[in-house]
Amino acid sequence: MTTPAFTDPARIRNFCIIAHIDHGKSTLADRMLEVTGIIEARQMRAQYLDRMDIERERGITIKAQNVRLPWSPRTGEHAGTEYVLDMIDTPGHVDFTYEVSRSLAACEGAVLLVDAAQGIEAQTLANLYLALENDLTIIPVLNKIDLPAAQPEKYAAEIAHIIGCDPHDVLRVSGKTGEGVPELLDAIVAQIPPPEGDADAPARAMIFDSVYDIYRGVITYVRVVDGRIASRERIKMMSTGATHELLEIGVISPEPKPVEGLGVGEVGYFITGVKDVRQSRVGDTVTLQHRPAAEPIGGYSDPKPMVYSGLYPIDGSEYPLLREALDKLLLNDAALVYEPETSAALGFGFRVGFLGLLHLEIVRERLEREAGISLISTAPNVVYRVIMEDGTEHTVTNPSDWPAGKIDKVFEPIVNATIIAPSDYTGTIMELCQSRRGSLTGMDYLSESRVELRYTLPLGEIIFDFFDALKSRTRGYASLDYAEAGEQESQLVKVDILLQGEAVDAFSAIVHKDKAYSYGVMMAGKLRELIPRQQFEVPIQAAVGSRVIARETIRAIRKDVLAKCYGGDISRKRKLLEKQKEGKKRMKMVGRVEVPQEAFVAALSNADSAKTGK
Repeated sequence: MTTPAFTDPARIRNFCIIAHIDHGKSTLADRMLEVTGIIEARQMRAQYLDRMDIERERGITIKAQNVRLPWSPRTGEHAGTEYVLDMIDTPGHVDFTYEVSRSLAACEGAVLLVDAAQGIEAQTLANLYLALENDLTIIPVLNKIDLPAAQPEKYAAEIAHIIGCDPHDVLRVSGKTGEGVPELLDAIVAQIPPPEGDADAPARAMIFDSVYDIYRGVITYVRVVDGRIASRERIKMMSTGATHELLEIGVISPEPKPVEGLGVGEVGYFITGVKDVRQSRVGDTVTLQHRPAAEPIGGYSDPKPMVYSGLYPIDGSEYPLLREALDKLLLNDAALVYEPETSAALGFGFRVGFLGLLHLEIVRERLEREAGISLISTAPNVVYRVIMEDGTEHTVTNPSDWPAGKIDKVFEPIVNATIIAPSDYTGTIMELCQSRRGSLTGMDYLSESRVELRYTLPLGEIIFDFFDALKSRTRGYASLDYAEAGEQESQLVKVDILLQGEAVDAFSAIVHKDKAYSYGVMMAGKLRELIPRQQFEVPIQAAVGSRVIARETIRAIRKDVLAKCYGGDISRKRKLLEKQKEGKKRMKMVGRVEVPQEAFVAALSNADSAKTGK
C-alpha cells in the first residue's frame, strides 16, 4: 500500500544530529521515534537506527541513517499543523566525518548535541564548523541533564560563547527519560527553514548514501532538490549516463514504505533492481530520462585516504571472494579506496586506503563477518612523496615501493590536530605532542577549566598509538580531532630487515631517522623469538641502506656428536667437533631460512606497536 505522494515543501524540515562520540545521538533519536509515535512501545529497542551488529556491540554509529517523522507542534504559530521531519542520525568518530559531511549536504538544519556532564569536545567543534560551512541553522542542545554529574549552566555558557547565542537559548533534554524532547521537536519546526527548490523544473535528486541488498540489489538514498520523481519513471545518472527504471520509490519511516513519488525537499529511497554496485555513486545527481536537467548538483569532494594497509586472505583461494566483498562494501562505504597488490610473503591481496585506524578496524571486521573471510592486515602506512637527486618523483604507499638510489627530499603528510582537555593536563599533552614531532599553532581557553590546543603533527606519528597515549596521560578526559593539512619535508629512512644477508620486504618500514634504531632493535628481537631455530646459525640484521644498525642471532640446533664417546683421548672428541663445524659452515652457505606464515602474521599484525617502540 502506498502513501500519498508529494508533501508540500513548506511542511518539510530536514535536519541531522551532530555530536562527539557517546554524547547520546542514537538515544535521542530513539526518544524522537517514540514521541512522534511511529514506533509502538513493544517494537522499540535501544539504538533502533543502528542496524549493524557491529554498531550495537560497540555502541557506536558507523552508518548515517535517515528516518521520516510526523510531528504537530503544540505551541507557537505552527501549533496544530502536521509537519514532516526528515532526520539523519550521524556518526561521531573522526574517522567517519565523511558520513557526516554527506548528511549535512542533505539538510537545512542541525541539532548540535553536547553531553551536559562532559561539555564540548574536539569532534563536536569539527562537526559544528562543517555545519556552519554548509550554512545550516544550528539548534544547540544539552543532553543527559538527568545525570547527577550534569552541569547544564556551566556548559550552556560554554556553547553560547562558541556559537554566539544566549545561554538561555540552549535547550536542555534527556535522551534517556524523554524530558525536553517534544520542546526540541517544536524548536526544529520553528527554527529550521523549509527546503527550497523549483517543483516545475526538470527533476534533480542528490544521492547521499546507498546500500546493497542481497535480494533487491542496490538501494539508493536520495534528497530531491528540484522537480518531482514518480514511481515507474525512467531515471538517468548524470555522471555515468546510465538509465534505469524505478521499480520502487519510498521513504524510511522507520521501515521502508513505498510512496507514489518524491517532490522538492523530500528524502527517500529508490530501487532499480540494478546489481552492479558501481552504477550508484554517492554524490551523483539523478534526473529523469525524458526531461533531463542541464546541470548536476554540486557533489561531494572525494575523501582522501589518510592511512593505507594491506588486506590479505589467510587462504589464498578466497582472493576472488575478498574482491567481491570489497566491491559491495564500497557501495556502503564511499570513503574506501583499494587496488590489488601482491606480497612475496602473503600472496595476493589488496592495498586499501582508510580514513583512520578505527575505519580500518571496522572495515576489516565487516569483511570478515559479512563475507566469512579470515584476513591478515599489514601495519598501517601513510603516503610519502620521494624526490630523487636526478629530479624524478615517486609516490610511496608501501615500504617495498621505496626507490633505490640517491634521494634528495622526502615529503610526508601532516595534519592539523585539535585537542580539548581539562587545563590541568596542558603540560603532559604538550610533552606528548613534542615527542611526536608536533609544533604548537595555537591555544585557547574555552572556560577557566578547559583548554583547546592546536598542533601540526606528522600523520605517520599519530596513526598508531597517539590517541591511546593521549587518553592514558589525561585519564580519558582529552578528545582529539584532526584534518589534513598538506605535507612537509622530513628526514625519513627505510629500515630493511635482513635474514642471512637477504632483505625481507614484508618486514621493512619507513620511519624518522631518530626512530630507526629503536624500530630495528625491536623488530630483530621479535623475529628472533618467532623464527624457529635452523641447523645453522642465522643472523637477523636491521639496516638503513648499507649500514647495519641492529643485530640478533638465532643460534643453531646442535646435534650432540660426542654422545658416542665414552672416554678416550681428547683429540678424538676435537676431531668430531671440527667435522661438525665444517658441516655447519657448508650448510650455512647453501641453506635457506624458511620463515613460517605464523611468524609473518605475528610480526606484521603487531608491527604498529613495534614502530612506536612500545
